[in-house]
Order: sequence, then C-alpha cells, then structure tokens
Amino acid sequence: MSPRVFLFFLMCAGYCFSQESERAHTYTFEANQFYGSIILHNPDISHLITDHPAGVVLAYNRKTFGLKEWEEWYNYPDLGGSFIYHNTNSSVLGEAYAVYAHFNFYFLKRNLQFRVAQGLAYMTNPYDRETNFRNNAYGTRLLSSNYAMINYHKENIYKGLGFKAGISIMHFSNANVKAPNTSTNTFAFNMGLTYTLEGKDTEYIRREKVRFTEPIKYNLVFRGGINESDNIGHGQYPFYIFSAYADKRLGRKSAVQLGTDVFFSNFLKELIRYQSISFPENDIDPDTDFKRVGVFVGHELFINKLSIETQLGYYVYYPFDFEGKVYNRLSLKRYFGDKVFGVVSLKSHAAAAEAVEFGVGIRL
Repeated sequence: MSPRVFLFFLMCAGYCFSQESERAHTYTFEANQFYGSIILHNPDISHLITDHPAGVVLAYNRKTFGLKEWEEWYNYPDLGGSFIYHNTNSSVLGEAYAVYAHFNFYFLKRNLQFRVAQGLAYMTNPYDRETNFRNNAYGTRLLSSNYAMINYHKENIYKGLGFKAGISIMHFSNANVKAPNTSTNTFAFNMGLTYTLEGKDTEYIRREKVRFTEPIKYNLVFRGGINESDNIGHGQYPFYIFSAYADKRLGRKSAVQLGTDVFFSNFLKELIRYQSISFPENDIDPDTDFKRVGVFVGHELFINKLSIETQLGYYVYYPFDFEGKVYNRLSLKRYFGDKVFGVVSLKSHAAAAEAVEFGVGIRL
C-alpha cells in the first residue's frame, strides 16, 4: 500500500485536531494488552492460522469539551493517536508495527467507549516468491490497517489511574495494490490502564439547538491510483475514476447521495487478455471493453472538516464479469473551505477489495 494514502489521512486528521483552541486540554494515556484469534474469513488463509496473536496497544487521547460545535453533536469525543504491536505468533505472517489516528465516542454516561482508528502498518515478513511463498495474506510490507475497539472505560479511579477492558477487531490489508492480498482480521480481548492528566477545560459547553438546512449540492470527483489483479505477477496498472453525484443534507450530521461512476481500470485489460489466452473454453474476446459504468446511493457523516462516506453501487455497463455487479465504497474526506475536498476511498465487491482510490473533488 502506498504510504502517501496514509500520510494524507494522518495529515488531514492532524490538521483537523490542530484547529481546536490553544487553551489547555485534558489528556489521557493508556496501555492495553490483547490476546485473540485470526478470523477465518477466507479458506485460502487456513494454513496461516497456527496460533493465537497477542500484542499491546498504546494510545494518547485529547478530550473535547464543546469548544467547537461539532464536539457537542457527538457527545464530546476524544481525538487521539495510537500504536499497536501485533505478534501473529506465526513464522509465516510475522509481526506488525502500526500507527493510527483515532476517535473515541462515548455512551452510557461515558462508561462505554467506542474507538475507530485508521493508519499504516509495517509487516516484518510479507510474501516473497522464493523465501516466503506461503504468505498469501500480505503482498507488501506497508499495509493499510484499521481497528475498532469497544471498552468498559472508567477513568480516574485513584489519583488519575483508571481501568478499561473490552474487545477489538484489527484489520490488515494492502487493498489489492499488489498481489497477494488475502488480508487478515484479528478478533481480540483487551484490558489495560489509563492515566488522566487534568487540564483547564473541565466543563462541557452546551448550546441551544438550531435547525440546520441546506439546498441540494452537486459534486464532481476525480480519483486515481494503482492496483493489480489477484493473479500474482500480472503487474500494477493505473486506474482513473470520474464521479458525479448530488447530495442533500438531512441535518448537521448527515447527507444522502445519488450519483454515477465511470471506471477506467487498466488492470482489467491485462486480466481480459490473460483469460482469453489461458482459458479459451470461457470464450472471452480479447477486445472486450475494460471500462465500467455504475450508479450508486450513499451517505455522508460529517465530523468537523472530516466526513465519512459509505456508498453502494451497481454497474449498468459491465462488459467483463469481475467480482459481480454490486460494489461498495468507504471513504474518508477532508474539506478545505466550503467547496474543495480531498478523499481517500476503499472500493470493494462485498469483502473483496479492488483498490484504494485517492482523489480531489468540488461540491457546488
């Protein structure tokens, strides 16, 4: 996975975090240990699941108190960064060292904490045709990684020390930037300690709720990147996507979308040529068009200058059968002003990733 994608995310998140007031804040620091199992999401990785993975999660969090209006909308979440050491206890898979930016959201009188994190992982033992051909999970050293964590969370029980325990799911993948990319998911139990460093902001700011309205907006987006088919050694090829959609805000937090994508995926050219030669019984014409056109519906969740998009699409022009006609996309956007945004997306067919897309767009 190209590190530019993740550096972009971290820069965006860091910029977002830095826009808060310069007033002193309350910080928490934590250390968690986890122990779990790699989920058999694909039978192709059954030979890799030989033992239980374990590791540690280190994190810092900065509390919010409503200095920005969006903080109140989400019940005053934490902004933070985390580091994970993940030992798969498999000589084939090796170890992972990962860094993340994350949000903590709170429920049940702030005793239940939900964390969502996105970052970059370094793998110690990726696939190698000669020395590690059994590792069909990780095709590159640098991977995309994300994790979700749900904890019972109790701070400042004694002189700043607190306790947390819960469950986590950790995902490692290069999103088909290079084959192989079967990926892994770890389900784990975790527990640890927290330490609270008190700041000056200790009172939550509450504002009178005002109804939010906005007319329909029109969006144009250009995305691109590189990817490879699932056939190892076919090579990496650039792709380009042009998207147009309309969105309508339902309130301060959400908007719904309706639009279309046009895909120019050059890796399909090589895949079509390969299959026409290697599998003549499938009667595939080597001149089959590699382009695709899809329509989609979507939802956008706004968090300050960041937003999270989820889209579900269907190909209406689909000359070559690749992974089915339904596709989905998960995106992270960062707005620069009211109109221009940058976006990083993961496009998949169900759980099978096709590509990481990064692009720019305008909202009019």
